[in-house]
Amino acid sequence: MIRRVKQFLDSQNPMLIVGVLLTTLVAIAAIFAPYLAPYDPVEDANLMNSLRPPGEDFLLGTDRQGRDILSRLIFGTRIALLVGIVSQGLNTLIGVLLGASAGLFGGKVDDSIMAFTNMVLSIPPLILALAIMTVLGPGLINILIALGFTQWTYTCRICRAQILSVKEQDFVEAADALGASRFRIALKHILPHVFGPVFVIASLGVGAAILLEASLSFLGVGTQPPTPSWGTMLSSGRTYIWTAPWITISPGVAIMITVLGVNLIGDGLRDKLDPRVKRELDLSD
Repeated sequence: MIRRVKQFLDSQNPMLIVGVLLTTLVAIAAIFAPYLAPYDPVEDANLMNSLRPPGEDFLLGTDRQGRDILSRLIFGTRIALLVGIVSQGLNTLIGVLLGASAGLFGGKVDDSIMAFTNMVLSIPPLILALAIMTVLGPGLINILIALGFTQWTYTCRICRAQILSVKEQDFVEAADALGASRFRIALKHILPHVFGPVFVIASLGVGAAILLEASLSFLGVGTQPPTPSWGTMLSSGRTYIWTAPWITISPGVAIMITVLGVNLIGDGLRDKLDPRVKRELDLSD
């Protein structure tokens, strides 16, 4: 058994393994938050315990309202993963639909979609998200909507470029010569080649969405107190950065670990799915 595990680890990308382990730990914390958190992140507030440093009763200390930092940190994983997965899923759906339409139809459809994509791409994601949140107002649902329409441009461009490349391949021309319909060619011969790069971009986009949600919550237009969000925890602790640094250090480390894990998964998948990278790794060995 130990030999099999060692063989598996030796055959895999170390970055991918570390990323999976980190992300799995965060996912476990999100799923079993009610059982792992020692206190209620909202209700168990006691001003008598305000700003207590890390110790035996409160492992990571307490905030200004006397709430346990560890409990709020654990429940904050739910917000982070929910926003990252749902918003990036919406971004991927929009990007694939627009990119596939541009690549498959070409002509004026391609020109119109790419002009709109370049226009959106010229706006920084945080500024665009702030503008959308200004119209919609703060709240978790509005964050999902805002971030879901913010980062689809890279997926769209990559999907279009991949489709244009695959359309020139001999097997696509052969399928067309045999009388296959355009829908069948697109569904069976072209789109499967798009899923690999799109999946890599989507995995990297989850980390970016988590950072954007934390930024919006830090600025006060995202998840609202007393909901345990890492961004709101950073915002509430900035006043006490010198007197009670544990309030901001804990959520900052949590954001770093989560985004690092997701990005390592994206890099590992890229090495696995990109034939050029795989060939370079084989030659280096």
